[in-house]
Amino acid sequence: GVPGAAGEDSEIDGIAADLAHLDKSIIFNGLKKLYKRKVLPLEQSMSFSHFSKSAPLMPSDFDAKPMVLLIGQYSVGKTSFIRSLVGRDFPGQRIGPEPTTDGFIAIMGSDRDNLVPGHALAHDAKKPFLGLSPFGSSFLTKLTGAEVDMRSSPFLRNITLVDTP
Repeated sequence: GVPGAAGEDSEIDGIAADLAHLDKSIIFNGLKKLYKRKVLPLEQSMSFSHFSKSAPLMPSDFDAKPMVLLIGQYSVGKTSFIRSLVGRDFPGQRIGPEPTTDGFIAIMGSDRDNLVPGHALAHDAKKPFLGLSPFGSSFLTKLTGAEVDMRSSPFLRNITLVDTP
């Protein structure tokens, strides 16, 4: 049908409702198995990691929530925008008229508030930051993970936000 035509919206709403009840873990587990059985052997036989300079995908790459990187000039409100989305202050947050964010802060949902150093993030196989290790220690010192209790910020159940300098 024509987008916006009568009946089109109800059809889309029906599909969205069906997907909301779908056990997505079945799909993600299937993707992990497919990658491990079919794609990874091909990557290895073709020396893909040598040419791409990226490591093979890990299970955490499939389990990761969508990640949104906020970029823009300093003092335009990136951190304030994130605070608004999260609905509260988050660990490591600094807001002021001068440039205050001097590193990258990954704001993610957790069962409690916590700050995680970049080196720990990049070596935690359960988090999607393993691929950042090759950027070295000087980059990882400018990376922090802000774990936010999802009971106070349910928005972070489905997304990870990254604040930038």
